[in-house]
Amino acid sequence: MVPGSTPFWLAFLIVGAAMSVMVALRYLLASGGFAWITAKLRPGLYANQRAQIAMEMRYSAIAAVIYGVPAGAVFWLWRHHGFSLIYTDWNAFGLWYLPVSVLIYLFAQDTWFYWTHRAMHHWPRLFKLAHKVHHDSKPPTAWTAMSFHPVESISGAIVIPVLVFLVPIHLAMLGVVLTVATLMGVINHLGWEIFPRSLVHSPFGAGVITASHHERHHEDYRCNYGLYFRFWDRLCGTDRGLSRRFAKTRASTPDAARLDQVVR
Repeated sequence: MVPGSTPFWLAFLIVGAAMSVMVALRYLLASGGFAWITAKLRPGLYANQRAQIAMEMRYSAIAAVIYGVPAGAVFWLWRHHGFSLIYTDWNAFGLWYLPVSVLIYLFAQDTWFYWTHRAMHHWPRLFKLAHKVHHDSKPPTAWTAMSFHPVESISGAIVIPVLVFLVPIHLAMLGVVLTVATLMGVINHLGWEIFPRSLVHSPFGAGVITASHHERHHEDYRCNYGLYFRFWDRLCGTDRGLSRRFAKTRASTPDAARLDQVVR
């Protein structure tokens, strides 16, 4: 260590704390923003869930630290020592590779999540230890996206820090991946479908997970395990379609057509 320089452990502590704050702020902005939208478009939907939301925010604060610390360590190692395959030259791998790298990261995340998520549901002890906290949100809300037991948070937090040492990605595209992860995590737990039915029932909805699909997982538990895509669920026979609760709610609404227009 160079005399007068910051010790490694202190540098990791500082950057880990800073990144944890950033993750927490990202969660508050995304979940808070969609909670506000929900209050406007679905007034009263979360009226009886204040205690649940408080619990979700507590676990999410812990998750922010668990996600933030390794992310901060990787960022520091890249910024100061050039470790990892993160790059900043737009032409380093060609412009065509930019969207490809995003898809690689999203598919890798989705694959890891599908199989670890499925394992948590098929092994009762693992479910009770790591995943029950997430399913204590009944039904989920805009604040549920990061409400994980620390064990599950660790499982999710290691994916991108590992990927940046295996798959090259531009710093801006890494930002895109994190933005997609944040937005889809919140949107898919809203407790209502933000996308129009025409999109949910289109080829897009047949391949990409929306709240209608993930809500079915929270209803039935042993199905619809994916994170972003329906690929693994369809391939492995665990796709059970869309939420029954959403369908019943819409069917019982006198002016469903008007609601479709509001969501659009």
